[in-house]
Amino acid sequence: MHKRRPFPRGLSFCFLAGLVLTSFPWVSVAQLAPQAAPAKGSFSFASIDFPGAVRTRALGLNARGDIVGDYIDSSGVRHGYLLSQGNYTTVDVPGSTQTRALAINNSGTIGGRFNDSNGTAHSYLLMKGVFTFIDVPGAIGTIMQGMNDLDQVVGTYIDSAGNFYGFLLSGGTFTTIDVPGAAQATVAGAINERGQITGNYTDAAGNTHGFLLSGGNFTTFDFPGALDTTAGSGITPGGGEIVGFYDDNNGNFHGFTLIAGNFNTVDFPGSFFTEATRVNAAGQIVGFYNLSGQHGFLATPSLIGTP
Repeated sequence: MHKRRPFPRGLSFCFLAGLVLTSFPWVSVAQLAPQAAPAKGSFSFASIDFPGAVRTRALGLNARGDIVGDYIDSSGVRHGYLLSQGNYTTVDVPGSTQTRALAINNSGTIGGRFNDSNGTAHSYLLMKGVFTFIDVPGAIGTIMQGMNDLDQVVGTYIDSAGNFYGFLLSGGTFTTIDVPGAAQATVAGAINERGQITGNYTDAAGNTHGFLLSGGNFTTFDFPGALDTTAGSGITPGGGEIVGFYDDNNGNFHGFTLIAGNFNTVDFPGSFFTEATRVNAAGQIVGFYNLSGQHGFLATPSLIGTP
């Protein structure tokens, strides 16, 4: 099977625990119905550009406001980075051909993915300067997407037949996540401290839908009027807010927030392409946008609260 749209999320120790195949009950296939028409969210935006980079994306943040992401240098090589207290630091896995930093928790652990010299995707955690590698047993590629403060990790792996499945790594044990009705791919994008997981899956028609896995139950959601893609990519610690992105009838991408069943669009001003990737407890959102190149952003809500 072919994953319809790639999602770029990718220890010196490998987890050797077995792969546990688990089916979760399917509770609702109905979308989370909004209580009001989708509207534009009210945010102040700040651009993020790694010095000297030709492209920059912001892909993760924590409660302290530390931001991680990736950038492409003038030679076309992709690197991860950490932005903390105004200072940029490059994150590169030794020996990799490209590295992405995709998530950071409140203890400062960074998670991401990298490609080896053969082009195979692996994942890593970087804790106090030490890399630990993550590979799902038997997989031909492992793409970490998100983690929480309990060091639980979610992401996607590719099996030997080329199928894409989500995974949860908790306490050294891998569990497969496969949304009922997924025909082409399941992507587990983010996990919070309550163990709630959001992400997306692709159906037999090639349409991508968002999902929330909470208490063993799946609920799907679609941004009203989205063309064929809705994807959840971040969730607050308490689970009150999901962020992600969708495409419209013109094929343009927009970020969104989903709070209490209400969708709001998040667009960097003047951009035709915006993706919201993470949200912290204060409702601050990071992501990236296209406008005279690709840039990361930090969006701060006009009224900061704790969803």
